[in-house]
Amino acid sequence: MWVMISHKARWRFAEIPMIFVLVSVAISGMIAIPQTSGRIVAAALLIIFAILLFGPFFWRGRVILVHIGLSVLSALTAILMTFRPAIGLFPILFFILAPLAMIYLPIKAGFAWIGVFTFITGTIYVAINGILGLASLLPYAAGYVFFGIFGWMMIEADRNRARSDQLFVELQSAHQQLKDYAARVEELTIAQERNRMAREMHDTLGHRLTIAAVQLEGAQRLIPTNPDKAASIVVTVREQVKEGLTELRQTVAMLRSSVEEDLPLDKALARLVDQVQQAAALKIHLSLEGCPDNLSQPQRQALYRAAQEALTNIQRHAHASEAWVQLTGKQGMISLLISDNGVGISPERAQSGFGLLGLKERAVLQGGEFHVDARPGGGTQITFRIPSLQEAGSVPAGDSGGSAYE
Repeated sequence: MWVMISHKARWRFAEIPMIFVLVSVAISGMIAIPQTSGRIVAAALLIIFAILLFGPFFWRGRVILVHIGLSVLSALTAILMTFRPAIGLFPILFFILAPLAMIYLPIKAGFAWIGVFTFITGTIYVAINGILGLASLLPYAAGYVFFGIFGWMMIEADRNRARSDQLFVELQSAHQQLKDYAARVEELTIAQERNRMAREMHDTLGHRLTIAAVQLEGAQRLIPTNPDKAASIVVTVREQVKEGLTELRQTVAMLRSSVEEDLPLDKALARLVDQVQQAAALKIHLSLEGCPDNLSQPQRQALYRAAQEALTNIQRHAHASEAWVQLTGKQGMISLLISDNGVGISPERAQSGFGLLGLKERAVLQGGEFHVDARPGGGTQITFRIPSLQEAGSVPAGDSGGSAYE
């Protein structure tokens, strides 16, 4: 309960024992002093002492004023102690000054003033009672230290309360910042998950539908001349659509990769190339050189999706007759190079295509890079490179990228 009241109320509460001590000393002193003149002088000094003690001049200003106030009050106490009949009463006034010194001054200065109070008391006792006066000094000196430490503990409690209030405010601010950060992280997580799902939908269902559209166009052209072949193509399209629906359910309901991504990368790419060649009049040259066996699932997925997206774009836009898919592993990097002999890609489409943007995001997430360039001799060339888990130098030195284009 003590730490909950305000500083001003606490100071007023501390005034109560000081008033009690001062009134008790004044009454006892007046009774102990036999001479009327001595009583008048002592009463006047005590009134001045009370005015200076409870006045705001010395205790609400600078440190130098505190030293002046303690000096004046110490001098008044010393004068009162010279009234020999009451010599055992007036040193009690230092019990009031000791906590004030510790409250309003640094701790070293406060203890220095306690030493001054002890010195004044001892000097007067020795002057009046001789060397035996030192024996009477000990309880007073202990009292000065006790009340001084009490005052220091009171001000430290007040400072600790202020620090606790400040820490509480800072904690509230930090808590609010954490809430804001958590909200931002949640927003970013949702955005990343949406982008991932968009990429999955585009790379799986988009790929299947593209193949189906190309095959249906071919079947439509063959209906007048070769209906049996057209019917066979329609059956193939039906299977492709079924597989697309299966992958769509997996993406939406389970957010898992397609069947091809559970295969080793080389087999998954070979299967992908076969599917594309069956769906379109496109000859694809596949070269797998130094394909690492220890790729993680995200790396394998990124490379597979890159090949899938590139071949899908070739079917849609390139008007190409041939394409090359080359996978190489060298010096801790695995590179996927896909090119065609088609009409090429415009710079605007290379920068704005959603599928290409998704491939760039996949490469960045794996710490790699993605580039779209013109192929020497015509067409488009896509480079997808990511770090490999395989140790550098483990790929045979004779691996090269040229065989994919032979």
